[in-house]
Amino acid sequence: MIKEFTEIELDRIIEMAWEDRTPFEAITFQFGISEQETIEVMRREMKPSSFRMWRKRVQGRATKHAKLRSYEMGRFRCSRQRHITGNKITKR
Repeated sequence: MIKEFTEIELDRIIEMAWEDRTPFEAITFQFGISEQETIEVMRREMKPSSFRMWRKRVQGRATKHAKLRSYEMGRFRCSRQRHITGNKITKR
């Protein structure tokens, strides 16, 4: 089953998948899709060469998998990013 996302949601999923310090679990938390579904979205939405480059980059990367990360690696949210609750940006 392929979930349908808005263009804004797809952009955010792709952006999070490209970020080195954002684990797949963060994408699962915000969008309800597994790592495999994230890979399928990336394959579907990117050019083949870009997808291959992304896969090579994230394969086995400890920062993309919460279980492989040590606590010192930090949170999955960038310090410059606004606070996010679920998938809604809150303003303070």
